[in-house]
Amino acid sequence: MYQFSYADVQTDSVADAKDREKQLLNRSIDLLATASKVGVGSLEAVQALHFTNRLWTTFIEDLGSPDNALPKELRANLISIGLWLLREAEEVRQGRSDNFEGLIEVSQIIRDGIQ
Repeated sequence: MYQFSYADVQTDSVADAKDREKQLLNRSIDLLATASKVGVGSLEAVQALHFTNRLWTTFIEDLGSPDNALPKELRANLISIGLWLLREAEEVRQGRSDNFEGLIEVSQIIRDGIQ
């Protein structure tokens, strides 16, 4: 029979959550990179922007929750970054921008910062 302490389970849960966040950011980055190659008006662009929008909307909701354990200042900074990503993705979606590279770079920085 296995016995785990609460701290072990909680540490695993945090590590699992961080791994899932990295995987989701990787997926968003991959979709955005493909969209960048194919072009703004492509189906790939629509899919990439939709996925990125859903991902960051979820992240922002979680970061705004009082249950989120991250420091308040870090949460506020990540929310600001997320709002920029959402605005920039909307600019691309509306055809007013083709800044896939900016979306990719910022997403990579966030992904690489998850420890």
